[in-house]
This record gives sequence, structure tokens and C-alpha cells, in this order.
Amino acid sequence: MKKYLIAGVAVAVIAIATLSILLFQSRKANEEMTAVFVEEKQQLVEDYEDLYLEYDDMKTDNDSLSGLLEENRARVAQLTEELQTLRASNARRIKELQEELTTLRTVARSFIAQIDSLNACNKELTKENKEMRNKLEKQRKENADLQQENSTLAEKVTVASRLEANGIVVTGLTVKDKETSRIGKIAKLRTSFKLAKNISAQVGMRTMYVRIMRPDGELLMHSKQDKFKFEDTELNFSAQRQVEYGGDETETYVIYTVDSGELMAGEYDVEIFAEGDRIGGSKFKL
Repeated sequence: MKKYLIAGVAVAVIAIATLSILLFQSRKANEEMTAVFVEEKQQLVEDYEDLYLEYDDMKTDNDSLSGLLEENRARVAQLTEELQTLRASNARRIKELQEELTTLRTVARSFIAQIDSLNACNKELTKENKEMRNKLEKQRKENADLQQENSTLAEKVTVASRLEANGIVVTGLTVKDKETSRIGKIAKLRTSFKLAKNISAQVGMRTMYVRIMRPDGELLMHSKQDKFKFEDTELNFSAQRQVEYGGDETETYVIYTVDSGELMAGEYDVEIFAEGDRIGGSKFKL
């Protein structure tokens, strides 16, 4: 019985020792496994954080794509927050999050490709728009230059077509149309002149306006209603006459009927106007 008892104790000791060893090994293995889970979880958190930064760096002006980016960025932030509070021993959920990470990375690469493509298109469009703006600006400048040339040409044509009065002579006439230099006998003032030859001028009937200014600066005229347009204003005239002009040199005259006591001795100014232009002027003495 003693031998059996000793043998039983020995077997029990060996069994306890064996169990202790197994328990120790099991605890060690669990600790090692837990450390692996913790390390995997930490790495996964860092991967999610890197992915969030990657999404955060993606910028686009495309509203539709920008909305999708924001959705996925929010999804990554949500999963990162979940992962940080998740137990490292929850292997099933960690594995799901690893698979989700792979999907989100694939989507991120797709976004990057789309953004690069859009940026390339935008760059090309910007280049084309710049070229188009340059062309439009060049065309606008050419049009402005052409308009200026046309305006200058029109002005030259206008100047070239302007009438010119030469050889202006003012003569006093009696009531019987005899020439006289005596103020008391002058009943009319005849302003004679020649319209110079001008092949650019318009042919047809032209109205000649004559303004005669006395030595004291008063205009000889019969009515303040006798006016014609000159530049941006209206001027009174002393006398007027319709003259037919055909482009060749044309001799003509305009008669002013003198009112009694209207004349005075001294130097007079006479100006001739037509078509809103001053076409000549001279001085004479009475």
C-alpha cells in the first residue's frame, strides 16, 4: 500500500507539473497572440488615418465628384473612430475592417485617376480658352484698328468733299444794281466768290450762307429766326442762296439787302458757309 501510495503521489505531482507547464505555455501563447492583435489593430488604425489624409488631399471643382469624395472621407473617419475603440481581440471585426480598407483604397485610386483626368482636361480647356481669348483680343484690336482707319478715311473723305470758296469780293450796289462805294447810296451788298473744283464733292443744289459783320461787331441780318446749323450750334446769317454745283469751278454770289442806316464806315468781316462748314472768309472796307 505504501508503494502504491508513493506511486500515486508521484503521478499526481507529475500531472500537476505538466498542467502547470501547459497552462504557462497557453498563457504565454495568449499574451503573444494578444500582442499580435494589438499590433495589427494599431497598424490598421494608422492605415485608416493615412487613407483619410489621402482623401483629404483630393481636391476637385467637379460638384458630383466632390460629393462622392466627401462621402468616402466621412466613411473613413467613421471607421477610424470605430477601430480606435474596438477591442484588439475582436478578430472578426478587425478582419472586416481590413477588407473595408482594401475597398476604400481601390475607390481612392479611382478618384485619383478621375481627378487627374479632369485636371488634364481643365488644363487643356484653360489653354484653349487662353488661346481663344488671345484670338478674340487680337480680332478686337484689328476691328478697332479697322474702325479707326474707316473713321479716319471717312473724315478724310468728308474733308476732301468739303467745298471751298475763293476770290471773295464784297461790292456795294445801288437800288439800280450799280456799283458804289458811298455808304449813303448802298442798297445791297453783293458777295461774289468762286466755288473751287472738287471731284469728291457731292453735286447738286447747295445752300450758301453769308455772314457780314460790321466794324462794331454787329451782324447784318433781317431776322433772328434766320439761322443755320454749324457744328454743335446754330448761327444767324445775313443772306442765303441756292447754288447748283457740278464739281467744276463755279462762280456765284449772294445778295444782302441793306436796311436804311444799317451801314457804317470801317472794316467788315464776311464769312461763307455751306453744308455746316465754313468754306471761306475775307475782309472789306466801306
